[in-house]
Amino acid sequence: MIVKIGDVISEYSVRNKFDENIPVYSVTNEKGFCTGYFSKEVASKDKSTYKIVPRGYFAYNPSRINVGSVDWQKYEDRVIVSPLYVVFGVSDRLDRQYLLHYLKSDMMLSFIKEYATGSVRDNLKLADLGKFPINLRPVEEQRQIAATLDKIDELIAKRRQQLDKLDELVKSRFIEMFGDPMTNPYNLPKVILGSVLTIEPQNGLYKPQFDYVSDGTGVPILRIDSFYEGKVSNLSSLKRLICSEIELKRYSLYENDIVINRVNSIEYLGKCGLIQGLVENTVFESNMMRLHVDEHKFHPVYITKLLCSEFIYQQILRRAKKAVNQASINQKDVQSFVVYMPPIEQQDQFAAFVKQTDKSKSFDDLEVAA
Repeated sequence: MIVKIGDVISEYSVRNKFDENIPVYSVTNEKGFCTGYFSKEVASKDKSTYKIVPRGYFAYNPSRINVGSVDWQKYEDRVIVSPLYVVFGVSDRLDRQYLLHYLKSDMMLSFIKEYATGSVRDNLKLADLGKFPINLRPVEEQRQIAATLDKIDELIAKRRQQLDKLDELVKSRFIEMFGDPMTNPYNLPKVILGSVLTIEPQNGLYKPQFDYVSDGTGVPILRIDSFYEGKVSNLSSLKRLICSEIELKRYSLYENDIVINRVNSIEYLGKCGLIQGLVENTVFESNMMRLHVDEHKFHPVYITKLLCSEFIYQQILRRAKKAVNQASINQKDVQSFVVYMPPIEQQDQFAAFVKQTDKSKSFDDLEVAA
């Protein structure tokens, strides 16, 4: 039976008006209800306006629910949260964990992002949340579905831990072979990045939103959200757009190209990724630049890891042009980076190690219990 969420939830807006010493919590998309986030900040503040969240009640940050910052309180009899939060209870007809999975699902988050309003940040009121539909199955069936999804989440979390350990292993191997770039303990020779490039850094393609297509046609475009820690994610999932033959020729990526984010908030400036495994012509967007190193002197895997290091990020900070809410670097900035050039044979050994760990990241190696 499909009902509106508003039919099975109700707002709870009780304040800590006597300023009782109740634990202060916040709600994040990764941890749900958690302590410590505001503890130092609010320790001496008047908390009489903070909202009480009894055990079993939900709370969410209305400007962060679009990324999943919502949870139900299952840790203490009562906690308090910021006055900005929305707190609500649920009907006995609705299992809490079932509702939580629904609110954090990709489908629901997509609905919320489209619906939420706000002049500065997206903001979803409880009345707006109540307009969304939910499949109100029998409670026992809801619990079974929630339990299954809990097990899936647990497996995903374990897999992420495995991947994190492999990433840490690669970082440790890098330090072991080349030393900490911040101190260069092995006295590796330094060169200027621009002197070992086979092409000058090039900015990507700008296209207005109406040139993007969703019918599977067009050309994939690499964007800043498509790579992490030097790795480009699944190329088959990229958004696609219409571009001319001239644009395709000028902005197409090639194997072992490196892309660097040139415009973003300061913490993401310089984020880079290595292009490998292309299966079709793919272009890259305008807020990044593309470069290609001389592969006789640098293995692309090694130099990408170095470009993702704190050593390079500190150089980026010294060159960044800062504006409101964003910063930028240009081609000359990137060309002026100081990089270390160990023997190519040593770089090849490191790249082979990375390749082996990447194989270990394959889901084929993961044994999932039924």
